[in-house]
Amino acid sequence: MEYRIAVIEGDGIGPEIVREARKVLLRIAALYGHHFEFRELLMGGSSIDRFGEPLTEETLEKCRASDAVLMGSIGGKVGVSPWYLLPPEKRPEAGLLKLRKGLGLFCNLRPAKLYPELRNACPLRESVIGDGFDLMMVRELTGGLYFGERSTVREGGELVARDELCYRESEIRRVARKAFSIAGGRRGRLCSVDKANVLDSSRLWRRIVEEEGKACPEVELSHALVDSTAMLLVRKPGSFDVILTENMFGDILSDEMAEIAGSLGMLPSASLREDRFGLYEPSGGSAPDIAGQNIANPLAAILSAAMLLRYSLELPKEAEDVETAVEKVLRDGCRTKDILEEKKGLKLLSTEEMGEEVAAKLRGPLR
Repeated sequence: MEYRIAVIEGDGIGPEIVREARKVLLRIAALYGHHFEFRELLMGGSSIDRFGEPLTEETLEKCRASDAVLMGSIGGKVGVSPWYLLPPEKRPEAGLLKLRKGLGLFCNLRPAKLYPELRNACPLRESVIGDGFDLMMVRELTGGLYFGERSTVREGGELVARDELCYRESEIRRVARKAFSIAGGRRGRLCSVDKANVLDSSRLWRRIVEEEGKACPEVELSHALVDSTAMLLVRKPGSFDVILTENMFGDILSDEMAEIAGSLGMLPSASLREDRFGLYEPSGGSAPDIAGQNIANPLAAILSAAMLLRYSLELPKEAEDVETAVEKVLRDGCRTKDILEEKKGLKLLSTEEMGEEVAAKLRGPLR
């Protein structure tokens, strides 16, 4: 089979980690008889440097004409990079928001799994970790506070800033349906997170999620406030299966999930629309302080490529092969600097070496 994959390497460590994800995909293609056509595109700071804007219409159109998008991290160091002297709408992150909206990517998936080999990288106590955790965040991605009207004006002699938090019923329904579907394919538990004791938007959110839940009686639905959820993630992370929440809450909670999983370098993500198309990227940032040093962890990018295989290309065996290879590499004691601990038998690898190890562990189709 032939597939077209748009590749946005991004800024900072983005090119380094995406290079290793591509390496793994090319090995998958060779083993399973697929052909991946990679289309290299610019977005974020690299696009600003070349074109004067974070996302061009040409790049957006080429993404639309692809089967999926594989992306690295974007942005630079705030206060240091000249990109952040530009107006907000011209900065790297504005390109990402425009890309999500332009591609209709309303559903963000962020899995957080504590691998047994990385228990010591988790900051939580052993008694809290228990048997570990494997949870999925489903975050609404194109509505809410990040996409509402905003302004800063002078009133009564002082500056007043306003940001509008708005959700439509249809926006909540479509992401809720995705979340119920995902929970049905896992352990059958969905926790919807809101702030319904204060916000009208959250009260509507809870009402619509409950209505959608009636069509999925096989999924156990619960509700939680965002503040109590933040506490439970560090007290009983294993109690969660799938978490559904709105845009800003999901942004914050998913970073907390990354911390308890041991490293941002281990967390992949997928941003989906209603068909198979999606954008796949590591959850971490561009880490400009270590860019070009060949020490960044590429596993989140590689696991994002596995999600691309599963959700957009509908190649579950190939996706599982990649995920199993990552597990084997960790069991063999291979580590990048961010997940290295003082323990005998561990091997410190560079970004490139880690990608090569994962590619070498791929099995191909069982015969």
